[in-house]
Amino acid sequence: MPAADHYDLWDRPAVPVRWAEHAPPDDRPEAVGFRDLLTRAHEIAGIAMPLPPALSALYRVLYALTARVTGLDTPDGWHDRRHQVLDQGRFSPESITSYADRYRDRLRLFDPRHPFLQDPRLAEECDKPAGVNKLVTTRPSGSNHSWFQHAVDSRPDHLSSADALQHLLVWRYYGPSGRCSARTVGGKKEANSTAGPLRSALSYHPVGRTLFETLLAGVVEPGPYARPEEDLCPWERDDLPDPLSLTHVVTGQLSGLTARSQHALLLVPDDSGLEVKDAYITWAFRDRLPRDDDFLIWQISQAGNPYARYADSGRALWRDLDALLRKEVPGKEDPRRPRVFDSAVDLGLDDLRVQALGIEQEGQAKDTQLVSASTPPVLSLAEENDPEAARMIATLRISGESAGSRLNRAAKQAWAVFSNARKAEDCAWSRDAAARYWPAAEAEFWQRLDQRRFDGAARSFRQIAEGVYDQVTQTAAATLRGAKARESARIELYGGRPKKPGPQTARTPAAAGGTETETP
Repeated sequence: MPAADHYDLWDRPAVPVRWAEHAPPDDRPEAVGFRDLLTRAHEIAGIAMPLPPALSALYRVLYALTARVTGLDTPDGWHDRRHQVLDQGRFSPESITSYADRYRDRLRLFDPRHPFLQDPRLAEECDKPAGVNKLVTTRPSGSNHSWFQHAVDSRPDHLSSADALQHLLVWRYYGPSGRCSARTVGGKKEANSTAGPLRSALSYHPVGRTLFETLLAGVVEPGPYARPEEDLCPWERDDLPDPLSLTHVVTGQLSGLTARSQHALLLVPDDSGLEVKDAYITWAFRDRLPRDDDFLIWQISQAGNPYARYADSGRALWRDLDALLRKEVPGKEDPRRPRVFDSAVDLGLDDLRVQALGIEQEGQAKDTQLVSASTPPVLSLAEENDPEAARMIATLRISGESAGSRLNRAAKQAWAVFSNARKAEDCAWSRDAAARYWPAAEAEFWQRLDQRRFDGAARSFRQIAEGVYDQVTQTAAATLRGAKARESARIELYGGRPKKPGPQTARTPAAAGGTETETP
């Protein structure tokens, strides 16, 4: 047994937190274990994990634990039960202790039989470990370039166990598809994996004044036929799943929150049990688990397939707000708000805001930028509570996006004319215009929403776009060529030139001996 008792996540200070003002000033540790996360959730303002995707993943684990310790894993009397918990103002310490005692050995990071969210079989089934640099999603590994830190696979720096937990969570939910360590199961050797269930998607979470409110708002109402005794999280199972079968992996809401991983990992601790020195990372299942999640905006592709809205570091959260406040948003993509907001709005808390978490990334190895954003308290403006405000928020968003789209076209067109390019495409002017316009549009959006001032929004956003266009193209205006390019493309700010009517068919009555002719 390692010196650190297998690193028991119930009590080890593995999760950094921010304390609420009413928390005892002489009892505010920087980090706590899962027991205190739940027991003292009403005194914790929020979780302070530096990696947004790790926080997104941890929320799902904590939602499952919250449902278990509150009895919100069953549909019977669900609404009444949840309001009873809310009225109590905290989670029951007795229920938390009872659950912890039942699964004491299941939430240990390095337990030899049930390591938390890991597969102990990998030490025998994998050809070799992947290395601790591969585990750390922010470190370069293999032949990749070192950009922000120097890391060498032959001399890797060990990772604290608390940090290893974060990267374990990132891999399970956001891991890439493609090549991985070879794993042999039942005589079948494979060395590729499917992308994680949240890869490239943006995850939306209702957030309250305390972690207690946040977790309670994040528990989604189970379906009418939910069977909590069969809907098991990975650490609640006595057996390990069959990598060659998806049977009994996801059997309900809680297993859906915690067991959808397409990657299997096994952390290798050092002798102290306080640091990780290596890791096995490979495929978990040969088949792809159904991708379903209550914290994503689902929309329809041109081919008619549902997909989750992507994480985009260049897209501000206000542009998604109407899709979070309204159950249905008109448009060709037919976006559907995350199901969690149906339950969160029904909770009746006035101070709930929205937190968006994820990574802008491709399906395979490329990660571009971490994404984290939050709104002021806005869920009181949801369609169920204030349908007029929700509708006007959609109008504001459409006005802002329309002006931004027109500005983008105008900047591209002006640059194409000025540079004699063959076609209008992304360029220095369009990138500069976007960098100037969207922050200004966001400020205008929130100011108007705060003041409930919805009239004249389209004009205001257009004026912002006009000012940005003039600034971006100013350097070229001193030349005849530049001035011509600038003014010829300006019309795009107002919707572009009217399209010429296409050929029309003029019909002369057959009784008059007429025939069909085309007129331009």
